[in-house]
Amino acid sequence: MKLAVIAFTRSGCRFAEKIREAVIAKENECEIWGKGKEACAWGIPALEESLREWTGRQFAVKDALLFIGATGIAVRAIAPFVKSKASDPAVLCMDEQGRFVISLLSGHLGGANELTKEIASICGAVPVITTATDIDGRFSVDSFARREHLYLDNLKLAKEISAEVLENRTVGLYSDFELSGQIPFELALGKQKEIGISISLDDSYDPFPKTLHLVPGIVVLGIGCKKGTTKEQIEALVKKVMAQNQFSMHSIGKIASIDLKQEEQGLLDFCQAYDGEFLTFSREELEKVSCEEGFSESSFVKGITGVGNVCERSALKASGQTRLIQKKAAENGVTVAIALEKYIVRF
Repeated sequence: MKLAVIAFTRSGCRFAEKIREAVIAKENECEIWGKGKEACAWGIPALEESLREWTGRQFAVKDALLFIGATGIAVRAIAPFVKSKASDPAVLCMDEQGRFVISLLSGHLGGANELTKEIASICGAVPVITTATDIDGRFSVDSFARREHLYLDNLKLAKEISAEVLENRTVGLYSDFELSGQIPFELALGKQKEIGISISLDDSYDPFPKTLHLVPGIVVLGIGCKKGTTKEQIEALVKKVMAQNQFSMHSIGKIASIDLKQEEQGLLDFCQAYDGEFLTFSREELEKVSCEEGFSESSFVKGITGVGNVCERSALKASGQTRLIQKKAAENGVTVAIALEKYIVRF
């Protein structure tokens, strides 16, 4: 998590320092600023630009913003930059005496509600959360998706599901994965509901007339390619292979290759486009990987890289598995294989 904090008084700056220490202790990032001529005397960096400019920059790069001051200041500062609950960072506001912490924006998907509780605990404050499902202690599909790192494909439908829950009506639940823990009473397993949630890698399958798709990012792509291969060439084969397996492109979690390709621009561009974690492994590491079905070895590839297969070995190494879902597919100098990380739905 990347948190930005702005304080407006000496007391607020003291709380900002306390919050920064606690956040960094949990191996997250936190930057703090003081607004006013005396900020440097308060011991933290003084804000050199306008509050509007600062807010715009932080909105684009941080996961969360905390204003330690009046709620009105925070609201006016963020107003020009608010776009969508799918992309807006979490925004919180705390009074300069540290009595209350308010979840102001992106309570569920952005994680503001959870962060509000954390910061309130750090400062000994009262967390103020106003989202209806949280107040009533009901199941929130937004919060569930965030906690489980699931891609949520339809915000309008998510809102409809929340409305059903608040009206004491159950919604359907379908899952391709093992379920762990107590299923919330607001969810009913089966396909007899008009509206429901599908937890699957296939976001085209609709078990309900109105289906909200939640997609776990557990697909691991192993990719090999010739030097100078473009993002578009890689993307073309990946999309074809993913479609053949009925896997959503939103299910891509990791992309792996041999360390010889760690600076390959086409691969880097592809990873950035699909927000995939890029992992590379040495020849020695890949040689130790085992596969239940055996590998599709190539003497030509081995002569260049030192191993007979890059994509299959990389996919298994990054996933921690020994079974491939998709063996090597090749096209235009690109090879792709797929493995899946182990996943259980946890309620």
